[in-house]
Amino acid sequence: MTQKVAVLGTGKIGEALLSGMIGAGWSPADLLVTARRQERADELRTRHGVTPVTNAEAAKTADTLILTVKPQDMGTLLDELAPHVPADRLVISGAAGVPTSFFEERLATGTPVVRVMTNTPALVDEAMSVISAGTHATAGHLAHAEEIFGAVGKTLRVPESQQDACTALSGSGPAYFFYLVEAMTDAGILLGLPRDKAHDLIVQSAIGAAKMLRDSGEHPVKLRENVTSPAGTTINAIRELESHGVRAALIAALEAARDRSRELASGTKD
Repeated sequence: MTQKVAVLGTGKIGEALLSGMIGAGWSPADLLVTARRQERADELRTRHGVTPVTNAEAAKTADTLILTVKPQDMGTLLDELAPHVPADRLVISGAAGVPTSFFEERLATGTPVVRVMTNTPALVDEAMSVISAGTHATAGHLAHAEEIFGAVGKTLRVPESQQDACTALSGSGPAYFFYLVEAMTDAGILLGLPRDKAHDLIVQSAIGAAKMLRDSGEHPVKLRENVTSPAGTTINAIRELESHGVRAALIAALEAARDRSRELASGTKD
């Protein structure tokens, strides 16, 4: 049986998801989209061959609804959707910090809800998407969510109680790496390198290091030790990082991100 999927509030991540699904074999005829502006809806139709609809039409027509609006807009969207969503629809939320109970309280009793935290590497099909089941979601619903988000990267199932930690580590994670590359590029310039050369050196080193972490099976400590020779350049750099409290600062930063995710879950909107 053909399954229709609707992406509601189709921004950059929603469009990346559409593109990935089409690349993975989904028919554009089975994909619906909603957008706040008509120009955006027309753009999605032209670019991907999908069908723009209203939020109410999506709720009535699609078998799966993927809600990709910002967390602070989710309550308004659910108020609009609730009268039109039958209890057999699968609702997938991509809103950081918003628990499945928030949806279950506003939709028909028994509506299956799956919470997904993905990240911006979905734009290049290298996302890490973390998936959790709500009260009424079955293993089949989780598998369906994995099939959808697997089109733009890897997926991982976790209990919903771990979502805030995953948001801090992975949802916000790409920004930490961009920040590190920015700082290292500035350091390269300070050491006398042109910006473009410093950038290329750092980015390729990051790609290589990431592949070694993924493919070697070695602990990161072991990989770091392989680069760290006695009295060499690397150990001197590591000593400076430790003396400036970089490790402690990273831990504190991730705790702050986790805490903000919890605030969003409790209804904080700014």
